[in-house]
Amino acid sequence: MATAARTLGLSTTRRAAIAALVVCALAFTLAVPLRTYLAQRAEIAEHTERAEELREQVAEFERRKAKLSDPAQIEAEARRRLRYVMPGETPYIVQLPGDGEHGTGTGDGQGDGSTSTWYEELWRSVTEPQPDPG
Repeated sequence: MATAARTLGLSTTRRAAIAALVVCALAFTLAVPLRTYLAQRAEIAEHTERAEELREQVAEFERRKAKLSDPAQIEAEARRRLRYVMPGETPYIVQLPGDGEHGTGTGDGQGDGSTSTWYEELWRSVTEPQPDPG
């Protein structure tokens, strides 16, 4: 190797500079593909995690679907969520103190923040004296 350098007329400093230039060129050539590879690996891991979450969600929906295929379960859901009653049954709704604050489906639907129900507002409008317009 030393004979080749002598025949080309390159000194030790020039050889080191050329070697450093070759190493830098190789580093720059490999940097972009390596960065792309690492970014794609991270993206694959993220998509794999999301796919697993979606599989769990689908399994939960399948369990819910199987549960709701039972007519007794549908009836229980209608009674609980929609407060349905069978003909001849007497419905009772027990309101505990503080239930009106959380909005149990009662109220006038205006969303004005008042905690009174529509029939309380009606009774108040009938029983309270109205301001004299004149």
